[in-house]
Amino acid sequence: MKYWQPKYETMKKDELAALQSKRLKKTAASVYNNVPFYREKFKQLGIKPEDIKSAADISKLPTTRKTDLRDNYPFGLFAVPRKDIVRIHASSGTSGKATVVGYTRQDIETWSDLMARNLTMVGLGEEDVFQNAVNYGLFTGGLGFHYGVERIGAVAVPSGTGNTVRQLEMMMDFGVTAIHCTPSYALYLAETAQEMDIVDKLSLKVGCFGAEPWSANTRKQLENALDLKAYDSYGLSELMGPGVAFECECQDGLHLWCDHFLVEVLDEEGEQVAEGEKGELVLTSLTKEALPIIRYRTGDITRLLESECSCGRTTTRISRLLGRADDMLIVRGINVFPSQIENVIARVPEVTEHFQVILDRNQKMLDELTVKVELEENAFTGELKDLAAVKRHVENELKSVLNIRTNVDLVEKGTIPRTEGKSKKVIDRRNAL
Repeated sequence: MKYWQPKYETMKKDELAALQSKRLKKTAASVYNNVPFYREKFKQLGIKPEDIKSAADISKLPTTRKTDLRDNYPFGLFAVPRKDIVRIHASSGTSGKATVVGYTRQDIETWSDLMARNLTMVGLGEEDVFQNAVNYGLFTGGLGFHYGVERIGAVAVPSGTGNTVRQLEMMMDFGVTAIHCTPSYALYLAETAQEMDIVDKLSLKVGCFGAEPWSANTRKQLENALDLKAYDSYGLSELMGPGVAFECECQDGLHLWCDHFLVEVLDEEGEQVAEGEKGELVLTSLTKEALPIIRYRTGDITRLLESECSCGRTTTRISRLLGRADDMLIVRGINVFPSQIENVIARVPEVTEHFQVILDRNQKMLDELTVKVELEENAFTGELKDLAAVKRHVENELKSVLNIRTNVDLVEKGTIPRTEGKSKKVIDRRNAL
C-alpha cells in the first residue's frame, strides 16, 4: 500500500484530534483578526478566538454560506494582504457574481500535496501518463489536478475539453494510463472509442471522475467500457478545489483529509448526525491562509463512514453524495440554480414568469438543459422570424448568466402546469436514461 504522506494519512485518532484542535485555534484567530465579516459574526455570537480550546468547540463557531462569499465579492473574505496572493480561481455565483477564492504560495503547496495523496492512493506514480481532460482557467479542476500530477512525478497531459477524437488519439499516442474528466464526458469518450474500434489500443488503468453526480451503474459502465478502475473525486472551490476527498482502491467511501478539513455532517436543526445517518456536509478549513473558511454549508448530502478502511488510512470517510440540501443543479460540471434562470426570465418582456427546467442526457451521454418558457399573449405576431428572435434572445441571455448552452422551448401561455405550493420547476430525466 503506497502513501504520499503516511504520517498524516495513518495518524492515530488522538494525535489527529490534537492536531485539529491546534489548527482550529489558529484558524479562528486568523479569521477574527483579519476578516471583518467573521469578526462581526463572532461578536454576534458573543465569542472570541480564545473560547475555542479544542476541535470539540467547533459548534460554537458561526456557519458560512455561498451567499457570504458573493456578498463579500471579490476579496472581502481574504485573510492575507493582496501581495501574498499568488493565484485566484472563481466559480459561477447564483446571481451572476462569481465566487472568488484566493491562494497563497503555501496554499498551492498544500493543494498539490492533497492531490498527490489522492493520486498515490489510487495507485498512480511517476511511471504514469495522466490526461487532464477538463477546463483549465478559473475552474479549479484543471490546475488543481495538474499540480498534483506533477507533484507525484507523473507526465501531465493538459488536454483540456472538447475535440474527442483528438483526445483519444493523444491517449493512444502518448500511452496515457490515467484520465480526469466528468463522468458524462468519459461515457462519451468510451462510446466514441468503441465506434472507432480502438478500446484495445488504450492503456488506461485509472479514471478520476467528479464535478457532477454519478451512479454506481455509471461506474460499472465506465469500468467495463474503458477497462479501468473509476474513482470518485470530491472538492469545491470554496474549500480548495478538487482534493478535499477521494476514493481509495477499496472504492468504499471517500477519504476526507481531516488534518486539513474539520468534518461535520449536520441534520436540518444543525445537530451532528450519528454515523451512517445522512445529513449536510459542513467543512472547516484548518490550514488555508488566503481564504480560511469556517463551517461552510456545502449543501451536499452525505453519510459519515467512521469505521476503519482496509487501505490502512485512518481518516474519516464520507459516502458518495446522496443529493443536495438546496435546489442547485450540476449540468456538465457547472453549478446552475433555478433562481438564476428565474432572474433571466423576469427580464424578458415577451415571456411570462412561468418556466420549467428539463434535464436530459443526449446520445453522446452529455447533459442537455432545456428551459420551457411561456410566451405572453401579445408577444406572438404570427411571424415565425419574430418567434425565432425571442427564442434566440432568451437562449443568449441564459448562456451569458449560466455559462452553458441552453435550449429554449417557447410554449403557449397557460401550458406549464400551476400547482399549489412549490411548483415542479425542475424535471431531471438524466438517471432515467
